[in-house]
Amino acid sequence: MAQELIGQIESLGARLAEARVSINRRFIGQEKVVDLVLAALLCGGHALLVGLPGLGKTRLVDTLSTVMGLQGGRIQFTPDLMPADILGSEVLETAADGSRAFRFIEGPIFCQLLLADEINRASPRTQSALLQAMQEREVTIAGQHRPLGRPFHVLATQNPIEQEGTYPLPEAQLDRFLFQIDVEYPDRATERDILLATTGAEDLQAHQVLTGAELMAAQEVIRRMPVGETVVEAILDLVRACRPGEPEGAALADSLSWGPGPRAAQALMLACRARALLDGRLAPSVADVAALARPVLTHRMALNFAARARGDSLSGLIDRVAGRVLGLEAAA
Repeated sequence: MAQELIGQIESLGARLAEARVSINRRFIGQEKVVDLVLAALLCGGHALLVGLPGLGKTRLVDTLSTVMGLQGGRIQFTPDLMPADILGSEVLETAADGSRAFRFIEGPIFCQLLLADEINRASPRTQSALLQAMQEREVTIAGQHRPLGRPFHVLATQNPIEQEGTYPLPEAQLDRFLFQIDVEYPDRATERDILLATTGAEDLQAHQVLTGAELMAAQEVIRRMPVGETVVEAILDLVRACRPGEPEGAALADSLSWGPGPRAAQALMLACRARALLDGRLAPSVADVAALARPVLTHRMALNFAARARGDSLSGLIDRVAGRVLGLEAAA
């Protein structure tokens, strides 16, 4: 059985390497962002891409839909968007014989890979339409449970909250995202490559590498990967040290309003396996925990007023905790 699992991991690693190459044809540079999004899909989770407009977030999601062989859907979130615009609605139709009946028209959420573009432009009422879908992979409309696509993933893009016309996401919704992925400006060499690749007569195209069924099989392989006791303890130490209400996190009581819940530990456990797989390793290490601390924890914590007044940042706080608890620095 162990040899069979090793063979599956090695085969999957080769396919994912091909997927990376295909994605990088259209989404140039930003390898860390690509790896985090792929890790989110391998874990069966959702990802929140945070960055200024024009950094390729939408292009990345569109490319992933092609490469992973998933049926894509897109919702452009706006202040006047309503829950029915996401989920769908029932309409009353009149048949040729004069009889009337309700027919359900599916909304764009009925897909496998949903792009929630500029998700924080919509009101919290509309954002809440995604809560059941992201957690239970189904929606309830007019009293009926309607399953979504398999697999089902939400990749949402978000502009920085300081911009006008945006709303903060509810904490319950943020916790449903496996990662918060910060998309930053490319370096000079990468931006030069982007200019040359995207302003010519032809746009480079990605090709399909996996299918939805193969992605679901990969998610099963991820859950079967072994995790050492040292890594498990490192995950628990890190998460509990970030909770101001726990004895391990007492030092942060003057900095945090709240800390990460059990979903953060679950996310780290799965994500460490996915990162090891993407790196061609058979099992995760404590270094994977440190590297994934920021994307897993940032959106699951909140600074209190005193910490904000001091000019503290969540990324800096997570780095300090990771350094103290794990003996390693979180990835920048």
